[in-house]
Amino acid sequence: MADPLHSGTTKTLLIVYHSMTGGTRQMAEAAARGAAAEPTVRVRLLPDLDAQPADLLDADGYLFGTPENLAAMAGLMKDFFDRTYYPALDRITGRPYATLICAGSDGHNAARQVERIATGWRLKAVADPLIVCSHAQTPEVILAPKVISPDELKRCEELGAALAAGMRLGLF
Repeated sequence: MADPLHSGTTKTLLIVYHSMTGGTRQMAEAAARGAAAEPTVRVRLLPDLDAQPADLLDADGYLFGTPENLAAMAGLMKDFFDRTYYPALDRITGRPYATLICAGSDGHNAARQVERIATGWRLKAVADPLIVCSHAQTPEVILAPKVISPDELKRCEELGAALAAGMRLGLF
């Protein structure tokens, strides 16, 4: 008898991120490690500048990672959405997504911006935005390389694992 939890169909999770000081990259890599534990989920980890509309169309689910810069998502992450929005519109409806935000103090506005774009694509949010606050408040600390704590990276890994498991099980 076939195992209904392992249908043999490979799903693709696309993780698109922007990172200037390394914080969001570490978070995205941790999420990718967690997702990679699912044998029937292929994980694609792409910097925002490399991601194209075809990458969105070829994926079954998404994880978007961005720092919050000046109370907004990073400009290059916005560029990714600008370049891919219309080519993907009405072609990725209903697919699951989650968001990773690396913020200096808050992160909620960047999360809202990603949510508005995802709503326009009619994606399905499957988790609250995961926001890691670095508490960077001076120019020197804001521009310095970030080191995300093991506890926060574990949260990112768990989010990636949960998203991939839900995709494998057909929950979303």
